[in-house]
Amino acid sequence: QVQLVESGGGLVQPGGSLRLSCAASGNIFRISTTSWYRQALGKQRELVASITNRDSTNYADSVKGRFTISRDNAKNTLYLQMNRLKPEDTAVYYCNIQGQILRSYDYWGQGTQVTVSS
Repeated sequence: QVQLVESGGGLVQPGGSLRLSCAASGNIFRISTTSWYRQALGKQRELVASITNRDSTNYADSVKGRFTISRDNAKNTLYLQMNRLKPEDTAVYYCNIQGQILRSYDYWGQGTQVTVSS
């Protein structure tokens, strides 16, 4: 069983920055596709950004140019640097890892709240 622990959320003013971290247990992190999702109140969960084990990245159009996803395989940690934050970025942010070893796997963190407000 893999455990994912997010940190770094909080309250920030519009235009500010936050850096989210997601620490993973176990030894499958470096072979996995790792992603950040978010879910705003009353809305469906959506993909924010993902990065594969070959460092190929993908971003939602709404965050391109403002957010950067990265990973440190030596530390089993996923990051999301969020700059120029907007009120519409307010959501619970979730870390996800997925892949396949004989069978597919898909793990989620507990989420961290990001609130962008003046």
